[in-house]
Amino acid sequence: MLAPETERNSRIAMPDLAKAAPALFVVLWSTGFIGARYAMPWAEPFTFLWVRFALSVGLLLLLIPVVGARSLPPRIAFHSGVAGVLMHGIYLGGVFWAIRNGLPAGLAGLIIGLQPLLTALMAGAFAGERVDSRVWTGLFVGLAGVAIVLSPKLGAVTGGVTLATIGAGLAAVIAMSAGTVWQKRFVGNADLISGTLYQYLGGWLVAFPVSLLFERQQFVLTGELVFAMIWLVLVLSLGAVFLLILLIRKGAVARVASLFYLVPAVTAVMAWALFGETLTLVQIGGMAVTTLGVALATVSRPRPAVPPGSG
Repeated sequence: MLAPETERNSRIAMPDLAKAAPALFVVLWSTGFIGARYAMPWAEPFTFLWVRFALSVGLLLLLIPVVGARSLPPRIAFHSGVAGVLMHGIYLGGVFWAIRNGLPAGLAGLIIGLQPLLTALMAGAFAGERVDSRVWTGLFVGLAGVAIVLSPKLGAVTGGVTLATIGAGLAAVIAMSAGTVWQKRFVGNADLISGTLYQYLGGWLVAFPVSLLFERQQFVLTGELVFAMIWLVLVLSLGAVFLLILLIRKGAVARVASLFYLVPAVTAVMAWALFGETLTLVQIGGMAVTTLGVALATVSRPRPAVPPGSG
């Protein structure tokens, strides 16, 4: 049995962890684009993804008996799989395929930047969430900030801008928005480990057949590819996705989705530090605008105090 002081410290620590979760999620999710940059020269997108999903499923199967994860009812398992089809199979597949086939990263980032707005619309229409004017303002301000951050890269429009690559980017962002709302509405508080397992099975069911039909399943085994695979499986597929599911459970979907606005800014800082990419004053200003938008969308208004004896 815990000592009273230890129990008190434990209760204090949990809210602190909850407060840190959004910032930690943004940082971890942003590393996914850095990992993709390391991996994509050495593997085809859907081949890389199905191997990543299979490794994630294997790790989760090993983890389930260790932590005593609960099995899911068939209906919840099915809905978790559908969320995985949308959030992992179609979203990641669409983004990786579009960039691999020439869509400039800046334009891809701007398309993906539509995700919080689409999620807010879907949350209102299908999950019964009310999105107030302050959140809408924050979402639009955040999108403007993303456009500013990415503006130096938008000039790099090449022959890779086609109906196919634009369509893949749009399909990806719609799928991510739909998957977020689906997770919130139908999966609820299902066991985190088991639910994530079925999500990756859903993603695998998209990536594997597409790889078999349209790719050669070839890897060029390099240190960069191995590092990217290990990082993306452990840090993204497990750590960041666990955080995302927890955030969806605890908060309104539109507010959680607004965190994605911070990803291009954080990724730009990482690319500057790791690859020597330029980081201009305009981009830094855009980061400030984006941060303001996310703050408007996520910071809750204080509730008025209830007078004693009023109810």
